[in-house]
Amino acid sequence: MLNVTFYGVRGSTPCACDTNRRYGGNTSCVVVESPGEDPILLDLGTGLRFYGLTIPCDPPFRGTALVSHLHWDHVQGIPFFAPMLHDGALLDVYGPRQELGSLSEAVKTFIQPPYFPVGIEELAGEFRFTEVENDVLNIGAATVTVASVPHRGPTVGYRIESQGVVIVYISDHQQPAADSYEVTAEVLALCADADLLIHDAQFDADEFLLRSDWGHCTVEYAVEVARQAGVKRLALFHHDPSHCDDRVDELLLFAQQLDAASGLQEVLAAAEGLTLSFEPASLR
Repeated sequence: MLNVTFYGVRGSTPCACDTNRRYGGNTSCVVVESPGEDPILLDLGTGLRFYGLTIPCDPPFRGTALVSHLHWDHVQGIPFFAPMLHDGALLDVYGPRQELGSLSEAVKTFIQPPYFPVGIEELAGEFRFTEVENDVLNIGAATVTVASVPHRGPTVGYRIESQGVVIVYISDHQQPAADSYEVTAEVLALCADADLLIHDAQFDADEFLLRSDWGHCTVEYAVEVARQAGVKRLALFHHDPSHCDDRVDELLLFAQQLDAASGLQEVLAAAEGLTLSFEPASLR
């Protein structure tokens, strides 16, 4: 069984409050787990802290993080991930090649004084950094394909193939224009026939008109990407911090009623604590 668990589903900034209790207020962090394999973490936002609370200290943690990009909401959880405060812990961090300096240098820049009390090197666990762009990686039993995604700054998406199950993660995706549903060939290839697509759905149409250059997309665009790529299940993700639970409910219902959604098996809205389970292809 392959499990996908959401620990942080928000974009831009953590925003926990009573009005978004059901969907949660932590920023991007999703964990893919299967028996006998080290976990694969998708982004390291503030949801990472809560994932860390579920992990025993012994034996030392081993895992892989696939980071979409280095905007603050996707990496803010790194120094608060409790398993990395113990000797012997290891986290392999993959992320996009940077325009200036290395991935390792960029992360170390913001996890040091005066931005944080200690440097990342002072944490007991070991972080190993690898830059990716358009690559194919072998991570345990999984094959991971990396492709560039339009956003503000170097950004990638990930396709995880394991046990005949395909999970695709595209957290931040710039829609070309309000009236455009064009999708790059790289993104369509990444998403093709996925069992689950976790996709940016931060804005409604009116919000996009005011923030069209912020690097995100509308709910309609997320559904259209899924339709064009032949995706089976779509998880709306990276909810705007201004969207309360009721508003996310409304956007979910709207997405489910779109004509483009008719070809999908399911459209859902990602929520903290939600686990989606997939049987290996051999058992279907």
